[in-house]
Amino acid sequence: MQNKTILITGATSGIGRASAEELARMGATVVVVGRSEARCQQVVAGIQAVGNPDCAYLLANLSDMGQVRRLAQQFRERYDRLDVLLNNAGGYFAARQLSPDGFELTFALNHLSYFLLTSLLRDLLESTAAQHGEARIVNVASGAHAGARLDFDDLQSEHSYDRMGFGVYGRSKLANLLFTFELARRLEGSAVTANALHPGFVGSNFAINNGWLYRVGMRIAGLFAKSPQEGAQTSVYLATSPQVSGVSGQYFADYQPVHAASQA
Repeated sequence: MQNKTILITGATSGIGRASAEELARMGATVVVVGRSEARCQQVVAGIQAVGNPDCAYLLANLSDMGQVRRLAQQFRERYDRLDVLLNNAGGYFAARQLSPDGFELTFALNHLSYFLLTSLLRDLLESTAAQHGEARIVNVASGAHAGARLDFDDLQSEHSYDRMGFGVYGRSKLANLLFTFELARRLEGSAVTANALHPGFVGSNFAINNGWLYRVGMRIAGLFAKSPQEGAQTSVYLATSPQVSGVSGQYFADYQPVHAASQA
């Protein structure tokens, strides 16, 4: 991955951080995105300490579409190529909340940020692919999409926010897959690939923002979960492996293409 530039969202903890660390070890120029400057600095310092000075960060709250636009602009001002865009940031919210733009928060963070950031950087990905042979878009989705249905009359879940938020989370992950498959179709012939993945159940900080009961529950469940390093492996594989060069419009789990649920 020498000389290749990778942008990773949600890279200050969990599988995003593990992905950034592994890709940096492989020699890539890694740009991590997070909300907290202190946590971004910690990740960058850790990567630089193990021998890769080509690591930097950009700040953005990805549920805010204005900040997504600023992120894309700042990246374009600093870098002239983008070999891999790893859309990893996401969250689970047990109670309905609104983003700064007034969108339902799960939909904004988990899907709209992927859609907008990718759209704003698409031409840079395409120019990188034209000059250097390929570029890749990797979207972290979830097996939680199975059983979900999108209600196009209620995308903001104003009338259908289930009590625990699992259904809304699943719908956002279904949107990730629909986006990936259609994006791959539109990118045909460009040498830019787009694939999605299910990382598995990973022991991380996921969902602990929902109060003490979730924090306790996730810590107990984490005893039986993958480590962040294990959960990141399919993301890293799709970002780097020559075995998936030219492969696009697929959904992966544990390094293998798998069937998405029928509604995807």
